[in-house]
Amino acid sequence: MASVIEILSPTQVARARDTGALVGDILQSLRERSTVGTNLLEIDQWAKEIMLGAGATSCYVDYAPSFGRGPFGHYICTSVNDGVLHGLPHDYALADGDLLSLDLAVILGGVAADSAISFVVGESRPAESVRLIETTERALATAIATAGPGVKLGDISAAIGGVLTGAGYPVNTEFGGHGIGTTMHQDPHVPNDGRAGRGYKLRPGLMLALEPWVMVDTDELVTDDDGWTLRSATGCRTAHNEHTVVVTEDGVDVLTLPSKR
Repeated sequence: MASVIEILSPTQVARARDTGALVGDILQSLRERSTVGTNLLEIDQWAKEIMLGAGATSCYVDYAPSFGRGPFGHYICTSVNDGVLHGLPHDYALADGDLLSLDLAVILGGVAADSAISFVVGESRPAESVRLIETTERALATAIATAGPGVKLGDISAAIGGVLTGAGYPVNTEFGGHGIGTTMHQDPHVPNDGRAGRGYKLRPGLMLALEPWVMVDTDELVTDDDGWTLRSATGCRTAHNEHTVVVTEDGVDVLTLPSKR
């Protein structure tokens, strides 16, 4: 059966702007509150309180895809150091110099938005961690600048891959960006490397979650004992940045920027 790619109505896009702003604001708040000694379970509780207080619904609590072990059961992904994706919150207190990635998706008004940030906790600034984060941020900015009506998905993947591989990092294409709309994960898949001029042609009303992520010296993932957290196979550090965007008549709008800037 052919996959169906969802194109949102103007009314749905307007709602998505509210959802995206909420996601951006929650992540900004969590970043400000996460410091040395903060427990990952505290971050999960803060995310829950803010999203439910805003009338939003978590995309994660009941999420049970084939690559996870049962329902996720938490409100945010918290990945630390060699953890890069789907980090299951657990009893861990953040240390100075930890590289923390937070990934959050919620539904508000019937439309989802998804975003991720990576940052170093505390006062330390390990050079490789800073470089990893800056590279994923630059790859994301390049992807956003490339996207627009008539652009092929391969153009976006190639733009992301060019930044990541240009910085000397291997790229895993198993997990990447994706369509998003009335549900969190939809077609099309947007790999973090690819060939320009290939794939689906972007149309106004299409929403995409673009998410460059990278590991220092490997493209191989291993699954943690919790059945969810994906880590670098070599134990190297990782980073992940993501925005939800909507294709417009003349470009794309980034929906998950915080409103409180």
